[in-house]
Amino acid sequence: MAAAWQDQRSETRGEHHGFGPHEHRNRGHRHGWGGFGGGPFGPPGFMFGGRGGGFGRTRKAKRGDVRAAILALLAEEPRNGYQIIQEIAERSQGGWKPSPGAVYPALQQLTDEGLVRAQEIDGRKTFQLTEAGQAYIAEHASEVRAPWEEMTPDIGDDVHELFDLSRQAASALFQIAQGGSDGQLRQAKQILAETRRKLYQVLADGDPDEE
Repeated sequence: MAAAWQDQRSETRGEHHGFGPHEHRNRGHRHGWGGFGGGPFGPPGFMFGGRGGGFGRTRKAKRGDVRAAILALLAEEPRNGYQIIQEIAERSQGGWKPSPGAVYPALQQLTDEGLVRAQEIDGRKTFQLTEAGQAYIAEHASEVRAPWEEMTPDIGDDVHELFDLSRQAASALFQIAQGGSDGQLRQAKQILAETRRKLYQVLADGDPDEE
C-alpha cells in the first residue's frame, strides 16, 4: 500500500506540467503557454465553465463505482493511477473525478484479489488485468459497466456549442499570444475587452425569449 501511495504522490507532482501560462513573459519575446487540452481553455477545468463547471445535474458516486470504473478502463488497456483518475474525469465530462484516496486503495484491493497486477513502466506503476481479472469481467458484464456515464452533467446542446465556440476563440487567442505582432496583440486585447463588455450587456438586458 505504501508503494502505491508513493506512486500517487509522484504522479500528482506531474499533474500540472505543461498547462497554462506558467512561464513569465520577458521583454521582446514570449514563452510557451502549454497545451489547451486540459488547461485553462479546455476541459476539464475549462475557464468559461466548461465540462464539470457547475452546469447540469449529476448523481453522486456510490459504493462500487470506483471499482467498476477501474476494471472497465483496465479492460481497454493498462493504465497508471493518475491516468485512471484523469480518464474518469474526462469521460464524465468533469462530473466525477474520484480522489487518489479512493482510486489507489481500490487498485490495491483488486491487486490483493488477483484481478489486477502492477508493473513498472517508464518509472511508474502501471496496472493491468490478470487472466483472472479478464475472466471476472466476462462473468460480471453487468457489474463492470461505465459508471461515469451516469455522472455526466446534463448540459444542453446550446451550452455545448457555446463551449465549443469559446475553445475555438481561445485557440485563436493562443496563436496570437504565441506569434502575433505588438499591433495584433493590441487589437486582440481590444476585441476581448469589447466581447466581455457585450457579454455582460447580454446579462443585463435579460432573456430576449421572455420579451
